[in-house]
Amino acid sequence: MTNKKSYAFALILVTSLFFFWGFIHNLDPILIPHLRNAFSLSHFQASLVDSAVFIAYFVMAIPAGIIMKRYGYKAGILIGLIFFAIGCFLFVPAANTISYVFFLGALFVVACGLTILETAANPYVAILGDPASSAQRLNFAQSFNGLAAFVAPIFGGKFILSHEPKSQAELAQMAEQAKIAYIQSETAAVKLPYVVLGILILLIAALFFFTKLPDIKDAEEESRAGFFHALRHKNVRWAVVAQFFYVGAQVCILSFLVLYATEAAGISGKDGADYAGFAGLAFMLGRFIGTFFMRFVSASKLLIIYSAIAIVLSLFVIFGSGIQTLYALIGIAFFMSIMFPTIFAFGVQGIGADTKSASSLIVMSIVGGALLPPILGFISDKTGHFQYGYFVPLVCFIIVLLFAFQNRNVSIAETENLKSH
Repeated sequence: MTNKKSYAFALILVTSLFFFWGFIHNLDPILIPHLRNAFSLSHFQASLVDSAVFIAYFVMAIPAGIIMKRYGYKAGILIGLIFFAIGCFLFVPAANTISYVFFLGALFVVACGLTILETAANPYVAILGDPASSAQRLNFAQSFNGLAAFVAPIFGGKFILSHEPKSQAELAQMAEQAKIAYIQSETAAVKLPYVVLGILILLIAALFFFTKLPDIKDAEEESRAGFFHALRHKNVRWAVVAQFFYVGAQVCILSFLVLYATEAAGISGKDGADYAGFAGLAFMLGRFIGTFFMRFVSASKLLIIYSAIAIVLSLFVIFGSGIQTLYALIGIAFFMSIMFPTIFAFGVQGIGADTKSASSLIVMSIVGGALLPPILGFISDKTGHFQYGYFVPLVCFIIVLLFAFQNRNVSIAETENLKSH
């Protein structure tokens, strides 16, 4: 009974992290149009916000796994939270120097912290309990990431996009000093939200420091095999590929939603922030509802259904017109909601001592969020048609559908099948 209680409290505490990293990620849809306006950026240049964030997952995933192997999950969580907080505080000098590159650097430091947190928290939740319910448990924890996706854009719209920005034509007519003063005021708007978040993250770190967490160990934990040894498992290889494309799709859908609202649906940026909040709400509901459905439908079959619907909606986003296309984007947010945790759960299921290494590799594949959005921006800039960029998430959802079919006859509890090479 004591063991179950300690597991329950650990699960609650670690689940809170899913909300916080979801919150910082989902400020990006607000940050992108805000910085794009302030620095007069192209779609491609604005997409570098996501690249700065997700390239950190590629750079830091293996170091994060090394930390976990050597010092355990708790140490990884604490180090991740410290990086997270430092990155938030770096937004102050970034705003003071009016430097887009500095903003990208601050986002990179934040993302280094998030990489360590995700490398620790995702497998920790997956193995903290009955293996048969790991996908359901991870989807539930990730639902709070969805809650953050709902709250963050509304919060950002209120405190960052609090007024309608000046158009490029208006900026071109301003005197140089007035233009610099305007850019300074725009960049300064991000300081308070990120400083408050940084302080809160330090308080969460203190709570983790003084809390004893159960450290789950496998009998083969002391294995000295290298990180890439985990790729001998077929489910790990497939999960790495699928996660690369899924995260790329998620970033394309959520991070560009405000820009899509203004350029394809003709809605103001401030109102677009509200629609980004609705997309976050759909994302959250999708995870809670998906978690419920997994009690009756296998995770792989549900993933097939959700990814197929996302493909159909993506086609409408590309070729449709008007406000209905924005509703389709919000629908995609609902149906892509279960993809990350379900792919992750299949990837780390039943691989014993390779779990931490596999976690690092799957988290490393999140670099898809850095590499694929610039392709969306590039296609949009070259074609002069913003909606054509959404061929990128369309292809990504097709890859996820193939992953789901690959696992269609596998139960998450059938660990021996998942271990096949």
